[in-house]
Amino acid sequence: MIILDRLMERRESAGRPIRVGMVGAGFMGSVLARQLVTAARGIELVAIANRNGDRAARAYTACGLEPVRVSTPAELEDAIRQRRPAVTENEEVVSRTESIDAVIEVTGAVEFGAGVALDAIAHGKHIVLMNAELDGTLGPVLKHHADRAGVVVSNVDGDQPAVVQNLFRFLRGIGVRPILCGSIKGLEDHYRTPATQGAFAAKWGQDVCKVTSFADGTKISCEQACIANATGMQVARRGMLGPTVPPGTRIEEAAKWFPVEEILDGPGIVDYVVGAAPAPGVFILGTVEDPVQRRYLSYYKMGEGPVYCFQTPYHLCHFEVQNTVARAVEFGDAAIAPLAGPRVEVVSTAKRDLKPGEVLDGIGGYMVYGQCENTDTVTAARLLPIGLSDGCRLLASVAKDQVVRWQDVEVPGGRLSHRLYEEQTGLFRERPARSPVPSPASDVDVEAKH
Repeated sequence: MIILDRLMERRESAGRPIRVGMVGAGFMGSVLARQLVTAARGIELVAIANRNGDRAARAYTACGLEPVRVSTPAELEDAIRQRRPAVTENEEVVSRTESIDAVIEVTGAVEFGAGVALDAIAHGKHIVLMNAELDGTLGPVLKHHADRAGVVVSNVDGDQPAVVQNLFRFLRGIGVRPILCGSIKGLEDHYRTPATQGAFAAKWGQDVCKVTSFADGTKISCEQACIANATGMQVARRGMLGPTVPPGTRIEEAAKWFPVEEILDGPGIVDYVVGAAPAPGVFILGTVEDPVQRRYLSYYKMGEGPVYCFQTPYHLCHFEVQNTVARAVEFGDAAIAPLAGPRVEVVSTAKRDLKPGEVLDGIGGYMVYGQCENTDTVTAARLLPIGLSDGCRLLASVAKDQVVRWQDVEVPGGRLSHRLYEEQTGLFRERPARSPVPSPASDVDVEAKH
């Protein structure tokens, strides 16, 4: 974001950096820590919380810093005064330390991440989610709580959802009406498992379930649900259309692969393409009504229209997260967040025939993959979101490629994520899914809600 660079330079020069705490020190958390410590101006990563404190410490030592161990907000405040980076095994220390402006949640877990997000909101912290799984499952209810607390909840610049949303906002600003928001994938196989993805995960030092979710289509489904909920778009059908094209086919041809005439007059759809180039970029199909402006788009080599393809040819994940932090703290602006209630959700679908008594292993496992479905269908058919599926015990058989319903499972007790989903369903059941204005802030005590 061009305006942010000078703003953050001024913060750095004035010695008043934005103070950030991070929860999670896995593959992405560790490299994000490196970015914030070595490259981000005007931001200070003052603490990392991780259940394995040694791993959090290594994220700092890899950058040449020696952190101190803390276990209370008072100890963290003391470390901040001494300009000493800190690590803790208690995530609540980060959200409950007064000097911290924003919390970055980078675990990729739905249940744990929901607790981190709610605690940050309850204590007046902006919450930045590097967690499309959580956002795609519970983003609307978290946005509801954040609005009422007067803070920002946002997914991150650099990951596909916000890259799409930035392009979406740019296009609307110049008079282009988006009708399809898409991502480009190199591979999709719903039946990939940790067994098939183990070697790749080991090569890159990544969590094997996370890598499996990339390959089996769950991750892109979560990301596209985030985009739908932020734009008011829906899906054309369960699982999206997802055309496969010959490898290297230019994305500029995308208008040929989708039923653009059918979606021109609606709210638009989210979708994806397998095989197109440049991967792993994002694209938006948009239209312009003015024939004079169409003529100039032709002059600018955008084609003859009336549907045009706009693209961002890359996404840089952790490199851009500092922009999200700055937008939230300085401008109260989210890179991407739900408009209101959910429009699209990600439902559990059997990778193989499932039998009564089996316990679902969640995102990136051996048993289910995620597919996008419109929320009205999810609600009417009582479909089980994949973000809530982990640990659910099957009460009925589910055939391969069939969706799992709430009545097919016994839900574990005491889950915060399940309580939040019930709250989300109740909040938005009687409301329009798309609201033209954000919810007003209020003085409601968020902490009392969880």
